[in-house]
Amino acid sequence: MEERKLWGQYMRAYEECMGATSTKLAPWYVVPADDKENARLIVSKIILDTFESLKMHYPKTDAKRQQELLSIREQLMKDNPSGS
Repeated sequence: MEERKLWGQYMRAYEECMGATSTKLAPWYVVPADDKENARLIVSKIILDTFESLKMHYPKTDAKRQQELLSIREQLMKDNPSGS
């Protein structure tokens, strides 16, 4: 029962911690955990949105480098045709 008296202090410490450590580049998310299916959907959406915001794409290669990569692949396949 003594700990209940400190609830306000705990909440202030929690809010201070969240406010000090959640940034635009590394935000905190509060995800309800009482429904695993929805929690997973929420987390999946956060991850998907984050990846899309990075605007990543495969590197571009010129024709010469593309040919080099194909040669390397052919050699690797000869060395290990099963691919394992």
